[in-house]
Amino acid sequence: MLKEVIWSPSAENDFESILNYLQLNWDDRIVNRFINKVDDNINLIIKDSKIFPVINEDLQIRKSVISKQSTLYYREKTGKLEIVRLFDSRQDPNKLKF
Repeated sequence: MLKEVIWSPSAENDFESILNYLQLNWDDRIVNRFINKVDDNINLIIKDSKIFPVINEDLQIRKSVISKQSTLYYREKTGKLEIVRLFDSRQDPNKLKF
């Protein structure tokens, strides 16, 4: 079982941007629902880090769909879970860099 969850600076920025967008355009219920989905997803990954498919073999990055608009990318590194990106899938996929 993984012990520590680490967010990359890119993932932190992604999360903050998504939250800002939701707060500007939706009510608190939607914002809280999104935060809960991210938390639930991370807890699932903590229980079994190999639950989602590898999408980048070289970097060992896995992809977990949070919603049709958001995808979480992560990898396991020396017993830690690294959240690499939390990508808004409405963006240009070419913007997704690891």
